Amino acid sequence: MIYFELPSGVIMYRHLWFLLLVLNPVINAQGKVSSPHLHKSVVFGKGGDTELKMNIAVPSGEGKFPLIILIHGGGWKGGSYEDSGMNTLMKRFAEKGYVGACIQYRLTATGARFPAQVEDCKCAVRFLVAQAGKYQIDTDRIGVFGGSAGGHLALMLGLTTKEDGLEGQGDLLPEYADKPSRVHAVVNLFGPSDLLQGNWEPAVEPLLVDFLGGPVSEKQDLAKKASPLTYLNAERNIPPILTFHGTKDNIVPYIHATKLHDALAKTKAEHKLITMEGDGHGWPGAKAEETFQATLKFFDQHLKTKP
Repeated sequence: MIYFELPSGVIMYRHLWFLLLVLNPVINAQGKVSSPHLHKSVVFGKGGDTELKMNIAVPSGEGKFPLIILIHGGGWKGGSYEDSGMNTLMKRFAEKGYVGACIQYRLTATGARFPAQVEDCKCAVRFLVAQAGKYQIDTDRIGVFGGSAGGHLALMLGLTTKEDGLEGQGDLLPEYADKPSRVHAVVNLFGPSDLLQGNWEPAVEPLLVDFLGGPVSEKQDLAKKASPLTYLNAERNIPPILTFHGTKDNIVPYIHATKLHDALAKTKAEHKLITMEGDGHGWPGAKAEETFQATLKFFDQHLKTKP
């Protein structure tokens, strides 16, 4: 397992549960790995003065494919769209018939505050919709996957709409701004759902200060706006959501998963919480592969089955 060290000695899983995924490529029916077409460092937008980039893997073959957008973690402070674990996972999805895209977003280490990170993710969706022909994307079949801070951003993509004012203005071309940023399925690995929850480890609190531009106690309205739970109600068209969370997570406490699950239960949305009993902020080995297979099954069910 690979770790990512955060300020004040906090240790987070940077590559989550990807060690097994790196060692276990997908094999096709002929016993050979079907290599996707890779497009690296594709510029999709601009965040302030920063060019935003993504890596894209397109399956071999003709026709349109569903899309899975992958969002890295790192406390909104670290990580990269070039993360080797996420890119390996992107390729595994492509080998299973999905266009995969690992996307960049502005980090708090560069001074970017919420909602910049959400805006950048939404800009990435609009770009891929606008470029659907080039990358063989079925724009009615878009999923998003993220862990930790990436899980939070995945939830924000799934739960917010244009009316929430989080779209941003980073599109490469004016006509891209008219494209939808809607996604149709969400997989969330231990992402925070309620920034007002409290009960954070002292060493984690600086990450929230950097994200919000001040302590949660002084940024209550902004913390509410940045919380996925804020956007859950029965009137919204909420996509299916699958959550994985460890009961011993001391970075993002397990209560974030149960609060999300309970709130989703009050809506018409399809949702499932897979509790990782005794696990923390990530898990290695056989559990990692089981998580991938459950993720793949979820996306297959919701993105490959026509209504």
